[in-house]
Amino acid sequence: MRKLIEFDDDTADKLKQLGRDRMATLQELADEAFADLLKKHGIPIDLKDALRKSARLQEAAKPREAARQAPATAKGARSQGRKR
Repeated sequence: MRKLIEFDDDTADKLKQLGRDRMATLQELADEAFADLLKKHGIPIDLKDALRKSARLQEAAKPREAARQAPATAKGARSQGRKR
């Protein structure tokens, strides 16, 4: 996909110099910048990142489910103890 992005002259000059310093193309600089922006906002960059994020969310949900079930069981045990 191609998109046109306009930079002011000063920014364009600084990006060109950064590219020269790092021996990178403007496209490589843009790819890095956009990947960092997506990461900052928690948006997966590719399938591998999406699967990693999904696995973390599932692992984080497991302790919550166990915590929800544990108090319900404890309450049931207490109420049974009162009936006796």
